[in-house]
Parts: sequence; C-alpha cells; structure tokens
Amino acid sequence: MKKPTPPGHRSWEMSRRAFLGGTAAVTAMASLEASGNPEGQPAPSARPFELEETTIAELQAGMGEGKYTAHGLTERYLARIAATDRTGSLPLLSVIELNPDALAIAQALDKERKEKGARGPLHGIPVLIKDNIATADRMQTTAGSLALVGAVPSRDAFVVERLRAAGAVILGKTNLSEWANFRSTRSASGWSGRGGQCRNPYALDRSPSGSSSGSGAATAANLCVVAVGTETDGSIVSPSAACSLVGLKPTVGLVSRSGIIPISHSQDTAGPMTRTVADAAALLTVLAGIDAADVATAASQGRTGLDYTKFLDADGLKGARIGVARERFFGYHAATDALVEQALEVMKSKGAILVDPASIPNAPKLDDPEFEVLLYEFKAGTEAWLASLGDRTKLRTLADLIRFNEEHQDVEMPYFGQELLRQAQARGSLSDAKYLKALASSRKLSREQGIDAVMRKHQLDALVAPTQAPPGLIDLVNGDHWLGSSSTPAAVSGYATLTVPAGYVRGLPVGLSFIGRAWSEPTLLKLAHAYEQATRHRRPPGFVPTADLRLVAGR
Repeated sequence: MKKPTPPGHRSWEMSRRAFLGGTAAVTAMASLEASGNPEGQPAPSARPFELEETTIAELQAGMGEGKYTAHGLTERYLARIAATDRTGSLPLLSVIELNPDALAIAQALDKERKEKGARGPLHGIPVLIKDNIATADRMQTTAGSLALVGAVPSRDAFVVERLRAAGAVILGKTNLSEWANFRSTRSASGWSGRGGQCRNPYALDRSPSGSSSGSGAATAANLCVVAVGTETDGSIVSPSAACSLVGLKPTVGLVSRSGIIPISHSQDTAGPMTRTVADAAALLTVLAGIDAADVATAASQGRTGLDYTKFLDADGLKGARIGVARERFFGYHAATDALVEQALEVMKSKGAILVDPASIPNAPKLDDPEFEVLLYEFKAGTEAWLASLGDRTKLRTLADLIRFNEEHQDVEMPYFGQELLRQAQARGSLSDAKYLKALASSRKLSREQGIDAVMRKHQLDALVAPTQAPPGLIDLVNGDHWLGSSSTPAAVSGYATLTVPAGYVRGLPVGLSFIGRAWSEPTLLKLAHAYEQATRHRRPPGFVPTADLRLVAGR
C-alpha cells in the first residue's frame, strides 16, 4: 500500500507509494541461496527462455496436446528463477522462497490430467503468490518480516485454497515491501528484512514499486506464468505499471482476504498481476469467491462463479463512454502525459466516446481521512493476525512487533525506521469516534461524492488516467520518490481499477488505469482488453543495469 499522507505534509503525499526469529530466515531461503550471487558478476541478462511471454491459454493448449506437462513447466520456471533472480551484482530478488513441494504437486496434477482430464484453465499452471498470503505448508508467511519467520499459519488463505482446487502449481512466495509498505515514511519499495531489495527488471537500479514488488518483477521477468498480489492503495496497480504488466485491483469483497496479513479491512484485496488482460481475467475467475470467513464477500453474491474471460472483446471500446480524470492525475510528468494522450487517440479511433475532462470530485480530500483509517485498522488487523497464530509466535501485540524491530535493528531497520508502526500503536480501538468519523468521510467522499458522482453525471462506463510516472531510482537513504499516481479514489472507495501497459519513457514502463464503480470488473476487462489488442505495448524486460537516457518517450 502506498504511504498515506499525514495532515499538512504535501511533499510526502507526492512520494507515497504502494501499500497495500532472525537467523531462521537463512534456512527458509536456502533453496534460493544455492544458486548464488557471485560478486563481480554482471547483472542478469535477458537469457533466451522458451516460455517467454507465454499465456495461460497457450500453455493449457500445449498440455492438452502433450507438448508440455505441469512437471516440465514447473522445472523450466524453477530453472528460470535460479538463473535469473539471484545472480549478478544487481540481483532481481523478486522471489523470497521456493515451494519445496512444487515438483511433486505438478507430477500429481499430470497424473490426474491423464486419468480424469484437466480441472480447468489453471490446471498445471505455475503461479507465484505474495509473501503475505498464508500457506499451511512448508513455506513461510511473513510479510517480509523476520519477526514472523517460523510462525506458519494453521490453514491456507482462501485464495490459496481456490488456486489449489483449480490445479495451479504454487511455485513459491514473492518478495514485497515489508509489512506491505506500512512501516516507514521513508521506505524503499521492494525492500524487506527477509528478502532484501527487489529490483525492476527493466532497469535494475530502478524501483519495482510496491508493495507487491516481487509479484510484479517476477511476472515481468517471466519467472512464472501469473502472480497474485495484494493492494490497500496502489500495491497491485503501481508495481504492475512499473513492470509493464496488467494489474487488476478488484472491488473489495469480490476476492476473499481471509488468510492474508492485513493492513485495512476497508481497503485490502488480493488480485491478479499478469502479462495480458486475458490472463488477468482467467486468474480472477479462480480467485473470486464467497468465503464465510470474510463477511465482505457476501456482497459479491451473483458476481462469483463467473468466467471473466467471457467479457473480453477486441471491439469493446466501440461506443464506450470514457471519462478522462485530468485534475490531480495529469500534469506531474510531461512524457507520461504524452503517452496517455496517445492512448486517448487510440481509444477514439476504436470508437470510444471520450468525456474530457471528467475529474473525480473530492479526490484531493481523501488523503487525511484515509491515513487515519489505515492507522486504526492496521493496529487492529495486525493484532488479530498475531492472535490467530497462537503459540506459533511470541508476538501478541503491535508493541511486541515494534520491540522486535528495535532489538533486531541491524537486519530489520538498516535503512529506514518504523514511524508508521509507532503512529498506529498510538491509536485506540475501532470504536473510537475519530476512527468512525474518518471512515465515514472516506466512504462518502470517494463513493457518492467521488467516483459515483462523476460517472453518474456523465453516464460513464469507466474513467481513465495515468497510473503513475515511470519508476524512480532505488534510494535506500531517502526512500521512494514518486511524482504522482491515480490509485487512491478506487482504493478508498473499494471500487475496481485495472492498469495496462501504455508504453515506455526512456525504456521505463508507463501504465494506463481504467477506473470503475463497484463490481465493474467485466467492463474494465472488456475495455482494457480492447485497448491492449489495439496497441500491444508490452515487451519483455532487458535486465539492463540502468536506463538508457538516450532513448525518448515511447521507446
């Protein structure tokens, strides 16, 4: 999640970025460390990979024809991770841990396919998931923090249950901004005490953004077919834009959060991070579902059980009314604006009706109440998570976590601190009047006086805006430096948003966001797919050490 704005601190608002014991981590990472990171070696190269940019549908067809097996695919992706993720002087560090049972699971799925047929489109497909999503297996679930190493949850997250039931092969867990980037006012996205600094495969000295940093970098680098990220505010769409991916943040309640280490029960959700809109639709089809352990999913009745790939339409822009959310979301980076202006021309050429401008009312007023809500909900959610672990952890309270970080400063706070944890610790319970007022204000300003208002006024199918500027340099001294983004209205309202590649500035990715109302995933997928098919901007990364500043916008 991106760091919310403390009252009266505009400079921080412009740099906030995607939210959302100790030595045991060495054992957890052993399978990855075996591949090494030799000093003096060059950065990972764009090594030839036979499965590069391959889609779910293509792999599924290949398995059906006998060209591929799940075991063979899993072997190839594991080899790709070993060759790419932890090599060179600037390692990618996108994968925090491998699943020691992945090959055995894949072999069993091959046997099942032969005897009974495929369960569905994800049968045998290698998937990576973020390290704040619980698995009750031989992997860890830590949110990147050494404090949770060894505290294995008693059951899988609901989304993991659905992935397993669909026949997906979970390859491992991805690195992330520790505690989903809700720890410090000066954090570097993609850094965690357990996983180190994840990098952007398009330029290895650039930020992958966050907090789903590893899910973005790994998917972009073709270390998996698709990945699952989580978002509170920006944590799916921001790293997706930074890594030239499709990232879908669903409506809160479409995808269960049970078994996911929380920040905010008002805003949290898991969602797809993929290389194509079609893959995002296929993954969403599996992830969406009603879960008795997450009351928010009750509102999705009638919207789960859908095959979201059925909404894909290459002519989907024709006749669509699309509003251009210029105020606040344009103007902070000229080259980004130029790419989005080109995107608008493409949409018009494909028959879209643009309402320009169609600004989101009250967007500038969301930061302060959102920040207050998140501080309260993070404290409550973190302590509920720790309680769910029982005697598998000695931590019981947020104060215990703060103390752990202080006692392990050399590994947990070598670059930045835990100011947000301390601010959250100072908050009271969810019955406090201050919290209730902030929550009511957030919902009102973002929904009926925000997204709903502008879409109703102009009878829109969706809004569009730049997702953010190109990724900035990794800075472990000063923290992230981001110029602007468009994730907050959809995040605070709990509505859907989807980012899709819009081109490159000096070789660095830029994304275009489609923003909708609650339960608008079918429409957003249709529009984004049509735009994607008309432009086909995505290209695989080159793993260059630094961006080539001789390139110009659009290259």
